Amino acid sequence: MSQVHEFDVATDRLRVHVRAAETPVADGGDGVDGWARRTAGQPAVVLVHGNCSSSAFFHRLLEQLPAGYRGVAPDLRGFGDTEPLPVDATRGMRDFADDVLAVMTALGIDRADFVAHSAGAGVVMQLAIDHPERVGAIVLEAPMSPYGFGGTRGAEGAPVWDDHAGSGGGTANRDFAAAIAAGDRGTEQPHSPRNVFRAFYVAPGFVPQDEEMLLDSVLSTRIGDGHYPGPSVPSEHWPGVAPGTTGMNNAISPAFFDVSDFAEVRGVGPVTWVRGNRDAIVSDASLFDLGNLGALGAIPGWPGEEAYPAQPMVAQMRAVLDRFAANGGAYEEVVLEGVGHSPHLEVPGRFRDLLADALAARRAAEPQAAPDPAG
Repeated sequence: MSQVHEFDVATDRLRVHVRAAETPVADGGDGVDGWARRTAGQPAVVLVHGNCSSSAFFHRLLEQLPAGYRGVAPDLRGFGDTEPLPVDATRGMRDFADDVLAVMTALGIDRADFVAHSAGAGVVMQLAIDHPERVGAIVLEAPMSPYGFGGTRGAEGAPVWDDHAGSGGGTANRDFAAAIAAGDRGTEQPHSPRNVFRAFYVAPGFVPQDEEMLLDSVLSTRIGDGHYPGPSVPSEHWPGVAPGTTGMNNAISPAFFDVSDFAEVRGVGPVTWVRGNRDAIVSDASLFDLGNLGALGAIPGWPGEEAYPAQPMVAQMRAVLDRFAANGGAYEEVVLEGVGHSPHLEVPGRFRDLLADALAARRAAEPQAAPDPAG
């Protein structure tokens, strides 16, 4: 079992709180300098969390990394204990991607393999587009669509409206955001963080042994215009709100976020796409997508399937990864039966095996050094 440390990393962008793992376990203190010194030269796995969570979601997985690997799970800005600088949504997920790159540089990690959960997939795909030489194998876990969240149609991700109404900060549930801000740990309110976690972060009926730690992680989300969910602007189009320019949910709006160019990236991978067939957040019938909720009658005034269809999130990811493969990349899609939005929590053993296979495949694909004829 790996040893997990927590410390702050000073980067040239912001102060980032990380959970960091090492195998084999060694003495020498928990600080960043000691960890970096002890693990120098070991291959690195960087684990990037999704929306309304933090590195705590990866604590158990960090403990179970394959022998010989060091793991780094940063808290993204606006989550956990990282310096809460505001998010410039007009950069899509680049604020986060640049932050992760800064952590790698500060820790002396030239290249890493990645686990990317939910919105974290958008961070890592953006990082791969901008800096492919820093990215190896990628495990995309329940990844958001490469065309953003909400307001697109078809496998090609075409916008439903020109102003991207139906995406961004105005689509978040305000009761959920208010409950996070209030530190609500109860179950009395339907949109309490605990109830939302049990209903959507995992398949209904699954309760992890670390629920209190995971709830702490959800509650660490900063609430406001610069963070979650971000502001909105009025729209003449249904459902009446379009994205603002700051904050988390606007950063994943298709108004600003599009990583479909991942299909053109060379030298990255292999990619393992892992998803549960009971995922209610990222699917072709997401219960967080206003097009689908309108069709279900949950949001009044829906203009109909032709005008505003549900976003085919899974089909959009598959189309981009198919293009990635056609351009010489390699990917595998793994669908887990009975699993929801967090396979690494719900079926940890299976997920660890998939990660180990991905890391082994990456090592096997690396060019081998030629033997020294003088040796």
